[in-house]
Amino acid sequence: MEKESAYPGRKINIEIKDWGTKEVVSGTTILEILEGLHQKIKKEALAARLNGKVVDLKTPLQDDASLEILTFDDPEGAEVYRHTASHVLAQAVKRIYDNVRLGIGPATDSGFYYDFAFTSPIGADDLEKVEEQIEQIIAEDIPLKRIELNREEALKIVKEQGENFKVELISDLPDEETISFYRQGEFMDLCAGPHLPSTGRLNFVKLLNLAGAYWRGDENNPMLQRIYGTAFPKKKMMKEYLHFLEEARKRDHRKLGRELDLFSFHEQGPGFPFYHPRGIIIRRELENFWREEHRKAGYLEVETPIILSRQLWEQSGHWEHYRENMYFTKIDEQDYAVKPMNCPGAMLIYKTGMRSYRDFPLRMAEMGLVHRHEKSGTLHGLMRVRSFTQDDAHIFMLPGQVGDEVASVMELVDRFYKVFDFNYHVELSTRPENSMGTDKMWEEATAALQDVLDNRAVPYVINEGDGAFYGPKIDFHLRDSLKRTWQCGTIQLDFQMPEKFDLNYVGPDGQRHRPVMIHRVVYGAMERFLALLIEHYGGAFPLWLAPVQAVLIPITDRQHDYANKVKKTLLEEGIRVEMDDRSEKMGYKIREAQVHKIPYMLVIGDKEVEACSLAIRHRKLGDLGAFTLNSFVKKIKEEINEKI
Repeated sequence: MEKESAYPGRKINIEIKDWGTKEVVSGTTILEILEGLHQKIKKEALAARLNGKVVDLKTPLQDDASLEILTFDDPEGAEVYRHTASHVLAQAVKRIYDNVRLGIGPATDSGFYYDFAFTSPIGADDLEKVEEQIEQIIAEDIPLKRIELNREEALKIVKEQGENFKVELISDLPDEETISFYRQGEFMDLCAGPHLPSTGRLNFVKLLNLAGAYWRGDENNPMLQRIYGTAFPKKKMMKEYLHFLEEARKRDHRKLGRELDLFSFHEQGPGFPFYHPRGIIIRRELENFWREEHRKAGYLEVETPIILSRQLWEQSGHWEHYRENMYFTKIDEQDYAVKPMNCPGAMLIYKTGMRSYRDFPLRMAEMGLVHRHEKSGTLHGLMRVRSFTQDDAHIFMLPGQVGDEVASVMELVDRFYKVFDFNYHVELSTRPENSMGTDKMWEEATAALQDVLDNRAVPYVINEGDGAFYGPKIDFHLRDSLKRTWQCGTIQLDFQMPEKFDLNYVGPDGQRHRPVMIHRVVYGAMERFLALLIEHYGGAFPLWLAPVQAVLIPITDRQHDYANKVKKTLLEEGIRVEMDDRSEKMGYKIREAQVHKIPYMLVIGDKEVEACSLAIRHRKLGDLGAFTLNSFVKKIKEEINEKI
């Protein structure tokens, strides 16, 4: 229940960001304070940050405080807006369907969802009537009221409602915790809040799709139906977002992977990708570029086994911290595991000889295939798979070399991402709950990464608790052509593995010392990076990556002999070329080449045969005119080398 002031009527001072200090009577709500502010902020206010905590606008103020009004432009404001939309969705569903049970309904970065257990599954066609009921609830402008109860009272309510999933949630809460609900009309839901003052504050709500979701993400639990939606305060925002979704659907790497014949998945190996000939070309080009850049940067390539003994994974800490994501087997009655990470293998290579301080920095790079047991419900094309290749590297160094090595990795990452026309931002991820090592080790490692970022004046945000279990890390989040962000590259500083594997080097004093090491990737997972590239380019890969760089289009059978000679020359020059010799019209063949996003179309008619030339057409620029074969070869090879 709302708390009453111990001193009703006393004056308090509220410092409002951007609006100065206001003197009000204790018990005044934030909503009432808005009455004295500008009409625009009063209209746009969705929630508030009170002494650093996000709260409802109906919250009464009891003491002097600092206050910040939150609008949809603030992430917390947008979250409150969309969280309220999820409650309206749940209320609408409860009005329409009998005996439906509620799961959870949070806001997301771009919308919201709610999980339901229906007596009979609903279909996508049913979303229209749910949406109509949502509009009705918004029109009713129903106030939302926060209600706080003790554990016994809360359990009684949800049991009376028949909400067994809510009973489970309450049972998992600490005994002493006050439990809050939000009521809107006939609907009441277990929720920590905060929420909008009333349903009428919502403007535009759109339901997007249905999906299956295991209760609490556990495949051993019941499967629920998840309804996804989004909500915006302005029609223009909604229109732009729906356009973005349409573009994203067109660029979906799973769709383009099928259409461009790049890869496939099969029920005989769920989560394990199969690369087709055209897909493997892109993969190999990415690897070749990676190898050349790493060679120039002083890395030595290694390769380690896929299966290694249980004892090794116990020593590395993976057995304790990562076992649930690993695959296992037995060899000669001994326990072995398929590697989920490449680092322990690099430790064994390091230990094959005595290392000197003169060997440092020692940079070992590996295109290492790893396997992780991802839950079936989380699998998503190439984005989330069970087998993938990491472009790993493990750098061993002196403690005094950490700053320079981290900086050099950042330069390498920057060089790679510029080639693919990616912008990115940086996050510093700190110690997680499930971690190894002492407080001192973590403090030193985190400070070392922070110093590099500060000294290089790299803007970054701190991502609390998201480090690896063995050390803090710098993560690189790419921004694609649809302005979505993806975490790919990472630099992880590790003081733990050298200790666990008793790694040493001989210092200038002739004594043994412990090295420091960095784990890092640039692409991240090759599969995920390829998926990202497919969507970033919409399948229209730059020339150097395109599976087919040019297609020969003879107009009639008379040009086939000349076209075959051209094809032979181009193949000898290392250009990936095909010939469309079907008995179809030239316009149809050109359209087909455009659909398959082939960069160059080389049209050959009688005139081209007579002049020993080619009529060149580019997929974006259109007709480029006539080229001799030699001039075209020179042009295309220059573009390939420049990675255009």
